[in-house]
Amino acid sequence: MLTVTTVVHTATEVAVRAASEPAGLLPAREQMALSLGWHIILACFGVAFPAMIFAMHLRGIRRGDPVALGLAQRWAKVSAVLFAIGAVSGTVLSFEMGVLWPGLMGTYGDVLGLPFAFEGLAFFLEAIFLGIYLYGWGRMPAKRHVMMVLPMAITGIIGAYCVLAVNAWMNVPSGFRMVDGEVTDVQPWAVLFNQHAFLQFAHMWVGAYMLAGFSVAGVYAVGMLRGRRDAHHRLGFMVPFVFASIAALTQPFVGHVLGIGLDERQPAKLAAFELAETTESPSPLRLGGVLVDGEVKGSIDIPWLGSLIAMNSPDKPVPGLDTIPEDERPPVNMTHLAFQTMVGIGTLLAGAVALFWFQRRRGRDLLEKRWFLRFAAAAGPLAVIALEAGWIATEVGRQPWIVYGVMRTTDAVGDYTASLWWLLGITTVVYTLMTWGAIVVLRSMARRWREGAIDLPSPYAPAVSTSSTRGDHA
Repeated sequence: MLTVTTVVHTATEVAVRAASEPAGLLPAREQMALSLGWHIILACFGVAFPAMIFAMHLRGIRRGDPVALGLAQRWAKVSAVLFAIGAVSGTVLSFEMGVLWPGLMGTYGDVLGLPFAFEGLAFFLEAIFLGIYLYGWGRMPAKRHVMMVLPMAITGIIGAYCVLAVNAWMNVPSGFRMVDGEVTDVQPWAVLFNQHAFLQFAHMWVGAYMLAGFSVAGVYAVGMLRGRRDAHHRLGFMVPFVFASIAALTQPFVGHVLGIGLDERQPAKLAAFELAETTESPSPLRLGGVLVDGEVKGSIDIPWLGSLIAMNSPDKPVPGLDTIPEDERPPVNMTHLAFQTMVGIGTLLAGAVALFWFQRRRGRDLLEKRWFLRFAAAAGPLAVIALEAGWIATEVGRQPWIVYGVMRTTDAVGDYTASLWWLLGITTVVYTLMTWGAIVVLRSMARRWREGAIDLPSPYAPAVSTSSTRGDHA
């Protein structure tokens, strides 16, 4: 839940920060940035993909559509590959929390134990039902089989919520008391259901549907660009694109509600988001720009709009960095640019889907336009960038606190610098190999499907006789 804090600063600022930080802090941050930035993409598929599979499978049953059933089965196999890789990266993360941040886990382990325990339980349940669903094709009645996807979707949501609850607690800590430096009176349920968890989870949940929906739709958009305009590709595009469209149009409202009250919870983060060097009334909306030697340069300022968006008021000022002690300010430029990248891409994607459905209502199919298919192919990577930028803005903007207002990040890191650099190198190699392996496996599956393979062999699955299918998934 941390990320690299390298950002554009003056040489003096860099030197001051480096001198005041423990030597192990940089490799720990780099390690966490790599692991979380990589794992969160897979987590989005674990949260959103089951619902898409369920919708496709249900369509196939109700309409007797073999194309929909074939897509549901293929997507389930892709989901299994992503789940297996995500299990590895998730396991790495569970060890990293203790190894990289012993000060955090040693002090607040009792506080964070319950949500992490529930997350682990949800993960195992999701794996069980994924296995049942994968090997249930042709072996279970159709209506019972499709219902096996629902526990996958529910456990994916529960697991994600538990992790987001921990992160929300780090931003707004509650459910315990500090007495003489010791954590006492822990209220686990207050931590799990802290006041900020639901909105932060909603923001991430909707973002997961954007990432997974646009990414899956983009695969079929590429196919259509290559001339594959059959029912398989059109349906494979439309179902995830519907999910992504709803998410893209919903996300700006969820994000705005999440940001209400940020001036009270984390005023330094809001000042960095808005690049507010000083407190102005009304505050402008600054597009782009960086802070250099205490002066904003290169921004496009839109009067009044900063107060209206950030403060829900035409004239209420955004608290400036001049109200924040210098040692409690986050890396401003990285936080600001990451936040604006997230908002900018989100706005672009929302506008694109609004245009698509508006034109479709008027009888114009943008899937016949190559420029739109190119954009749809790029929408998946754009959604990934937006999600990563959102997490950078959230986590870097909380610095220098690992638990806001309670524990600084410098107090949480371990004191074994050389070992951490070696660990970072090993993790980089492992994640590179996993990425390469995933690409090879998924491309191989896609190639065999294009060549006409109806089903791909599963090493330990029993043979399925024709009579055992009962016609449920024909």
